[in-house]
Amino acid sequence: MSTFDWIVLILTLLGIVSYGIYKSRHVQNIDGYMLGDRELPWYNVGFSVMATQASAITFLSAPGLAYSSGMSFVQFYFGLPLAMIVLCITFVPIFHKLKVYTAYEFLEKRFDVNTRVLTAILFLIQRGISTGITIFAPAVILSTIFEIDLTLTTLGIGSLVVTYTVYGGTKAVSYTQLLQMSIIFGGLLLAGVLVVHFLPEKIGFVEALQIAGKSGKTNAIDFSFDLNNQYTVWTGLIGGFFLQLSYFGTDQSQVGRYLTGSSVRESRMGLLMNGVLKIPMQFCILLIGVLVFAYYQYNSPPLFFNQAEIKKLESSSHAASYQSLIAQHETLKAEKAKDVEALVTAMNSGDRQSEDKHAASLKAHNETADALRAKTIDLLQQNDPKADTNDNNYVFLSFVKDVFPKGLVGLLIAIIFLASMGATASAINSLSSTTVIDIIKRFVRKSGNDKTYLSISRFTTLFWGIFTVIIALYANRVGNLLEAVNILGSLFYGTILGIFLVAFYIKKIGGKAVFIAALLTEVIVIYIWRLDAIAFLWLNLIGCAGVIILGYILQTFLPQRQLQD
Repeated sequence: MSTFDWIVLILTLLGIVSYGIYKSRHVQNIDGYMLGDRELPWYNVGFSVMATQASAITFLSAPGLAYSSGMSFVQFYFGLPLAMIVLCITFVPIFHKLKVYTAYEFLEKRFDVNTRVLTAILFLIQRGISTGITIFAPAVILSTIFEIDLTLTTLGIGSLVVTYTVYGGTKAVSYTQLLQMSIIFGGLLLAGVLVVHFLPEKIGFVEALQIAGKSGKTNAIDFSFDLNNQYTVWTGLIGGFFLQLSYFGTDQSQVGRYLTGSSVRESRMGLLMNGVLKIPMQFCILLIGVLVFAYYQYNSPPLFFNQAEIKKLESSSHAASYQSLIAQHETLKAEKAKDVEALVTAMNSGDRQSEDKHAASLKAHNETADALRAKTIDLLQQNDPKADTNDNNYVFLSFVKDVFPKGLVGLLIAIIFLASMGATASAINSLSSTTVIDIIKRFVRKSGNDKTYLSISRFTTLFWGIFTVIIALYANRVGNLLEAVNILGSLFYGTILGIFLVAFYIKKIGGKAVFIAALLTEVIVIYIWRLDAIAFLWLNLIGCAGVIILGYILQTFLPQRQLQD
């Protein structure tokens, strides 16, 4: 990376941190620290909600996922708009009316303290671990591509986030996220334009999509009802709906974002803004990966994008075998380029027979390229059984580093940092809020003034910041990071959502029944996941339904005296 890129990167990051500290300089009490004095407008709420969900994993993993397997991941978000509508109708007015700091306070009012603590602990476990992955994602990739020590990149990202989050709390998080998302949207638009710009002169956006489509990369919609298929319309609408409803309705990292709204209306508009913009944003991010695929139909991609693993291979006894694969790969590049040119000519002239012929030939060449890649991965494993053989997370950043001009590389790297900082800051802030309100204030320090609780909040924020950085230092070999975070969430979100739905809608079920039902359901969900018997998104539905059904059975058939003891 050039000196100019480093200047752009450092100035952008320092500017964001300074802005967050400046905007939160008047925070003097726990209400301001945790909820920004409940005075933020809807657009600030909306961007904060989006930034919390759109971590660096989104911008690193999603293009790589589209590059390797197409656009089908966009279906994951199909249930999001429906979830936003349900939240606006039910969750938002209740939380605002009760004036809660965390979502879990409501559960003690409805059930008992045991249910409140159980739900809070489930949240702290999954959010603490997933935040570590959120930090690890950009840290490990930046470390690999730019040959910087992983510990330094991890500590760098973590330290920047913890600095302004400890100082300013929610207000610092929300204002920095507003600026972060503005830069991110601009950077993504620029990245898409540049990918098309680097294609051959006669190949534009439409032609690039046609080439990718003929290679099976524009498969955004799949109506098949296959329980083992991770991404279909049905997994998105049903499983995705329950995951999104639980995430935005019961995860304090999100609840804390829209509780900062100055009114129910402002919070609702912020959530609806997220529901309207999230799918198009995710579609565009995946589209960039598809365009990168089209670019590499004319240019030779690496056989494996994680160059750190390749360097190990090149200095091993398998180096000659790898060089043989490289030679075959280069020969294939020339043959593939001819097919692509012929395919575009046939599409432009309307010659369907020739188009089908060259599309089939291009598909065969891509299958050959996949076979060479598989052989490369096999060599990596032979050389090192513990080698990281999933390089989806390296595709986009590797492309940026090799192709983009000076200055823009630094800007795109800054965007990766900003996305990580936005999501991490919200998570750390929510972990602190939950710890203080649901654990410390409830059991440890039941009385105290605003200054005392503000100090405790800053201390717990620092604690969770250190904890997540430690998790990041040890997080590794989890495959595609975007999927890893969503799988982790699916193990807990269904159960948590089930507890809240019972609290809102099924007055017959009491605290003891829902507490036992939640414990049993969580065991069932983890067991099903360990069996790998079903696509992970369905775990959200299973968890939610399990709590409701088991809770109803326990309340109906067990002796009432036993449930009350």
